[in-house]
Amino acid sequence: MIECKHLTHYYGKRLIYEDLSFTVPQGRILGLLGKNGTGKTTTINLLSGFLKPHSGECRIFGQDVQQMEPALRRNIGLLIEGHVQYTFMDIRQIERFYARFYPNWKSKIYYELMDLLQVAPKQRISRMSCGQRSQVALGLLMAQDPELLILDDFSLGLDPGYRRLFIDYLRDFVKSKGKTVFLTSHIIQDMERLIDDCIIMDYGHILLQKPVSYLLENYYQYNFTLSQPCRLDIPEFYHPNILHNHVETGGFLPPEAAEGILQAHGVDYSDFSARHVPLEDIFIGLTGKY
Repeated sequence: MIECKHLTHYYGKRLIYEDLSFTVPQGRILGLLGKNGTGKTTTINLLSGFLKPHSGECRIFGQDVQQMEPALRRNIGLLIEGHVQYTFMDIRQIERFYARFYPNWKSKIYYELMDLLQVAPKQRISRMSCGQRSQVALGLLMAQDPELLILDDFSLGLDPGYRRLFIDYLRDFVKSKGKTVFLTSHIIQDMERLIDDCIIMDYGHILLQKPVSYLLENYYQYNFTLSQPCRLDIPEFYHPNILHNHVETGGFLPPEAAEGILQAHGVDYSDFSARHVPLEDIFIGLTGKY
């Protein structure tokens, strides 16, 4: 559904990333994870055609996004950061306005979501909170019934209860209709509940692209105590955090293999333990806390 090849992009002289390549298969929900400044929104803007990469190409539905036909572009539901809306309208007026642009418009989807999220029918958007505006924007996007949804920071402003409700609704909608989703969010707990696959970006490159199930089943957080201070320059261990000789690190080795690596490097340690952790802890373990 999405294919990006050898993307390189700069802002002025500042390199955002170089030779970035990834694909998004049809019918999958893929989350892009990365710290602030790693290029998540830049990637969204490249996919939407708002930016042209310094080199490389983005293709959606097999077409270069810079030359995509308008009729094909209508099959992309795009939510950009900030949720821009016509704030002088109420939710009924804005639904009627948007419906004229999309031949596959599904009013039922929009009003069903508005009812679930308890948005008042006659409330003007200008008088809504950020979270309520997010709900309207998401409803309008889903009513377009696009084949591909591209969502940048989709949960902006939603409180925990409404985030959970919307995530469950979105996942059921996508899976029942065979849609494809590419999204970002700063709330990784939401991503774990929603996405099938994730790309974890570091500054300038992709660390990995894997199914979430693979990460949850194969990544371990290791904890142990050093008998005496030492540096842990071991490639298999990501970003070791050492405080008062207590070490917290992580990797993809089973516990026995991880201990074998420590012993092979002559590390004197005790109280070793290993456990699986949630996606947010995996992200921090792979990219570092700072």
